[in-house]
Amino acid sequence: MDLLNLDDQLTPDQRLVRDTAQGFVGEHVLPNVAEWFEEGTFPAAELAPALGSLGMLGMHLSGYGCAGVDAISYGVACRELEAGDSGLRSFVSVQGSLAMFPIWKYGSAEQKTEWLPRLAAGEAIGCFGLTEPDQGSDPAGMRTHAKQDPSGDWLLNGAKMWITNGSIADVAVVWAQTDSGIRGFVVPTDAPGFTAPEIHRKLSLRASVTSSLYFDDVRLPADAVLPGVTGLKGPLSCLSEARYGILWGVVGAGRACLEAALDYAKTRVQFGKPIGAFQLTQEKLAWMAVGLGQAGLTALHLGHLKDAGRLTPRQVSFGKLANVRTSLDIARQARSILGANGVTLEYPVIRHMNNLESVLTYEGTQEIHTLVLGEALTGLPAYR
Repeated sequence: MDLLNLDDQLTPDQRLVRDTAQGFVGEHVLPNVAEWFEEGTFPAAELAPALGSLGMLGMHLSGYGCAGVDAISYGVACRELEAGDSGLRSFVSVQGSLAMFPIWKYGSAEQKTEWLPRLAAGEAIGCFGLTEPDQGSDPAGMRTHAKQDPSGDWLLNGAKMWITNGSIADVAVVWAQTDSGIRGFVVPTDAPGFTAPEIHRKLSLRASVTSSLYFDDVRLPADAVLPGVTGLKGPLSCLSEARYGILWGVVGAGRACLEAALDYAKTRVQFGKPIGAFQLTQEKLAWMAVGLGQAGLTALHLGHLKDAGRLTPRQVSFGKLANVRTSLDIARQARSILGANGVTLEYPVIRHMNNLESVLTYEGTQEIHTLVLGEALTGLPAYR
């Protein structure tokens, strides 16, 4: 569904990425994702190596087995993956932008060599520990802390929450308070004192592993710290990378909902004609298509800015805020068109709608992104 023919602007290489991601979703995800969602499972052991073999993990990074594609190619891949399910795109985003990116950007040569090739291949899984039970939108107040003992080793203590991939990860990039400020640590998940129980009873992102992380005197060598960054700049730069993938990804979820609603409206007959022939239904479909086109334009424009090295965090906030809200609105309208059928997993709409409720919140709530834009407009910070 591309009324504006935005994909005509893609290069041949970008279209190849699009088609590859579409093919993967069609073969491996769509036949099974309703069952995964209903059962609350995500087959990472099968999907991670398959995604790695296609170059989808850390694809926007260069070297160490990473594909090194441009920003628009990465965005298009996120769009097609989330057309399958937000949980799938979340897995790829966390692996590439939240686990691999900080190691690639701020890690030592040894950390990069040890972890990036395995993560890119899907032979290892990563997660990102920033959010805490009492600290979400204000990460500067984190309580997780690391202290060096006389031997030079670090002792890590604290807790993180709402961590995608946490229970299945082989390595966690964990942010903690230290005597020299907030630092990032590369933490193997088999370290004594590290536990990661899975969070159950979710009604959103069910085809995704979400966990808590606990650190009880986790002993790490001196070189476990990411040497290239100190302070909130580290985790916030990672979040900007991941949010860029989100603002593309949700376009795929919105498109899937619009396509399902359009197909249904053409075939569902009431009062002797398809409900798509009624003006109220056509109005809904038209506004859904307008919103989707605007979201696609925003993603494409921000992709060009990122490829030019000109994308700013406030522009990422603009895209994340606008596109998630638009896609959630599309999902809700699609649900209304499908009527009672809209709440069953026979159609993708309620699954996408529930997932987008989480995407609205994670990696910056809509309120925080609103205030980022408010500060950009007024020069007056409202949240600190």
